[in-house]
Amino acid sequence: MEVLRREWIYIWYYFTVQLEQIFGWWVLGMVIGSAISVFAKDYIHRAFRSLHGKKLGFLGIIAASALGVASPLCMYGTIPIAASFSRGGMKDSWLAAFMMSSILLNPQLIIYSAALGGTVLAVRIVSCFLCGITAGWLLHFFYRDKPFFNFSGFDEPKSRDTDPNLLIRYLKNLWRNIRSTGPYFFIGVLLSALFQRYVPAETMTILFGKNEALGVLMAATIGVPLYACGGGTIPLLQQWLWDGMSVGSAASFMLTGPSTKITNLGALKIVLGMKRFLLYLAYVMVFSFITGLVVNLIV
Repeated sequence: MEVLRREWIYIWYYFTVQLEQIFGWWVLGMVIGSAISVFAKDYIHRAFRSLHGKKLGFLGIIAASALGVASPLCMYGTIPIAASFSRGGMKDSWLAAFMMSSILLNPQLIIYSAALGGTVLAVRIVSCFLCGITAGWLLHFFYRDKPFFNFSGFDEPKSRDTDPNLLIRYLKNLWRNIRSTGPYFFIGVLLSALFQRYVPAETMTILFGKNEALGVLMAATIGVPLYACGGGTIPLLQQWLWDGMSVGSAASFMLTGPSTKITNLGALKIVLGMKRFLLYLAYVMVFSFITGLVVNLIV
């Protein structure tokens, strides 16, 4: 019993230290994320819709990827929106850029990721933005005359932020945000404390630091089963980076994680079909691996 009590004290210590370092970023992310979702979401989507009909060429793909990053919706919210854009005649290449970057990043996750430091935050934003652009570029050249998505059966979702009182509308959204991200966040902090207590720092350095190519590949691979919620992985990434994980490996994990999250894959399988779904998975793995290698060369 004495051993168990001592271990609990150690884990509690690591938990509270980690929580103290990252809790403020989680709160700030929810506060700002809910504000964008309630007050700016419609403006962002109208801005994307307004691109239709303009002869922007490659610039349209860049703008679509940027607006995808700015969109606060999850994948199950993004697909019906994209379906409505598609029915309005939006190019599949622009939709691919918008959806890809929307899967990977949103304003709330950007705030969370600031806890990882300026370098990792910049790498995350740039890599996600470029991943969206590259997806759009590939569709532009290889699927120019063929449809890539099948949005049949998807209707534009009804907003739940409809209360006439703006303050109540915002508070309701914030409460939904807390309920959906809170459990994953605290589980992430707990897992980080367990890693800190029981996994030697040298192990993380060996796995994700010294052999950079293998480390990047392993990080890309473990991102598939481990990623459940963006906020929940931030404490883990913070600890792994402290323990010796390379920034390139972290970048690879941050790309494969959200893009292969089970809920996202379920939605994408519906609109892509098996062949294009497998192409999507191959694209994500290859892009994340190359990105990790390039980041390790630069950073």
